[in-house]
Amino acid sequence: MGRSGFQITAKLQLLDCVTLTMVLLSLLFRPAHCQQCRIQRCNAEYVASTSPSSGLQEDVAMDVDYCIALRAYALCTRRQARSCRGDLVYHSAVFRIKELFSQHNCSSEGPTSSAKVPSTSRPAVSELCDYENRVLMSGSAGQQKKYAHCGLFGDPHLRTFRDEFQTCKVEGAWPLIDNRFLSVQVTNVPVVLGSSATATSKITVIFKFFQGCTDQKVYQATTVDLPLAFQDGSRSGGESGSLSIVERGGSGVGRQVRIQARYIGTSIIVRRVGSYLTFAIRMPEDTLDFTEDNGGLQLCLHGCPRNELIKEHTLGIQSLQPRLQGTNTELGPLRPPHQVYTVERATARCRETLQVEDVYFQSCVFDLLTTGDPEFSLAAYGALEDLKALPPSKLRQNSPRTPRIYNGGASHTAAAAHSSLFSLVLLILLLL
Repeated sequence: MGRSGFQITAKLQLLDCVTLTMVLLSLLFRPAHCQQCRIQRCNAEYVASTSPSSGLQEDVAMDVDYCIALRAYALCTRRQARSCRGDLVYHSAVFRIKELFSQHNCSSEGPTSSAKVPSTSRPAVSELCDYENRVLMSGSAGQQKKYAHCGLFGDPHLRTFRDEFQTCKVEGAWPLIDNRFLSVQVTNVPVVLGSSATATSKITVIFKFFQGCTDQKVYQATTVDLPLAFQDGSRSGGESGSLSIVERGGSGVGRQVRIQARYIGTSIIVRRVGSYLTFAIRMPEDTLDFTEDNGGLQLCLHGCPRNELIKEHTLGIQSLQPRLQGTNTELGPLRPPHQVYTVERATARCRETLQVEDVYFQSCVFDLLTTGDPEFSLAAYGALEDLKALPPSKLRQNSPRTPRIYNGGASHTAAAAHSSLFSLVLLILLLL
């Protein structure tokens, strides 16, 4: 009986040891399964610290140091790195934080508290006046938000927001865009005698008043003036920098001006190629109304009217008839084509600048056949460069994708732990 009682006591002690081991192991591996990603809390705290609607007095909100709020945002995301390593919203936030540090010249080192300190950084664009930030902070970046592209160039060729490609006459003043945010109007004039093709001689862009972000601003370019300012002489709208003329390039094809309207996520490029202008714009699709039936004539949205279309890249009998009028109000007397190009010669010339024979290549050939002007034929190349700079794409293009290696690794670790525990229990039972 003494030996039997000793064995029973030993077994109970071993069972208690096994039970304690299992409890400790379960507590050890519990955080890997229960810890939750709280990146949305970081996003909400950041928006609250920088948004005028955070409940602060208006004069106090303007004194909040943006770099301090940004560093606090970065610190919050770093604390969530372990639990959010497989979360796309988290990786989008980390990527956006790096961009914001660069855009606002903020140092990653410094205070992260909300206490007021002297700020040496430049004023930041408020979240209200930054379209991409609004999308990111609302958590809707992954809902297939997309940009749409529209371009007008050459004689003229139109690429609509629907990615339709047309060649039109559209002589005179025509609206490209007219919505609640902005209006764009172009004026097209005849190019040469004997052709129904026209080209753009004037572009007028009206940015409409947007509460808290910009006053109404007008930009106008002509064949003789491509200004680096709005009509009132300013280069930005509002106090937040949400609307600005950001660059003027001398490289590439022709002179160009780029306008950035961050509050509506829109970029515009106006070029002067030869004696005429080209236009390109990229806007978020959710700022456009593709379904409106009574929205008026908008070439970028609905394309050219049927009676204004030109059969692409061919010179019909009607287009070969001389015009009765021999002048236009924009450029003076109409001129005959500079040179006479055959299709073969025009094709060879365009292949020097455009290697891929796509619609832009065909437009180049058409422009040479129409005008005989080698300089003006470069409008197609410039339009293609603008398309590359302002591509129609997903709003959060190239969002970081985290492979499932992390989850797989966690599962593998848990499985290994369970296997070790099972082996340990089996070994103990064999010893009993």
